Amino acid sequence: MSHYGSSIRRPEEILAYRPLRRILGAEPWALRTVGPTDSVLAALRIMADKNIGFLVVLERGATVGVLSERDCVRLVVLANKSPETTPVADIMVRNVVTVDLAHAFADCLRLMRQHSIRHLPVVDKGKTVAVISIRDLLSEAVTHHAKIITELELERLTIFTSTA
Repeated sequence: MSHYGSSIRRPEEILAYRPLRRILGAEPWALRTVGPTDSVLAALRIMADKNIGFLVVLERGATVGVLSERDCVRLVVLANKSPETTPVADIMVRNVVTVDLAHAFADCLRLMRQHSIRHLPVVDKGKTVAVISIRDLLSEAVTHHAKIITELELERLTIFTSTA
């Protein structure tokens, strides 16, 4: 997009203002969950099977906590507790920081930094529907910047060929 005589970028074209709905892409989104009474070992197996490091803890459809691989290692393995007998409820984070689909890219980064977290459950109409990770946001930034670089290279090429 040329800066000369072109329209101003719409907010969703500016990465910081890009809404989560656009970043997440088309529904349905994969939400990986575990129950509070499930064992930590069961949670770790889900994470290993799905190659993920974070689960939402649901009880009767409501989010009651979250669990990361790091929580499991630090609070169970390093504490010499049994993953087979320790329930998820004993180590899950109960004060869950969430975002909704109206939140933007910059909002997510700000919350992650403010709370020192890498994952945010995404809520829609009071129900957790997805999780956005710092890796997802990084991927979005890389894709966005590659597009901007391509646009700038094309603009430069156009300027050079029109003045030759």
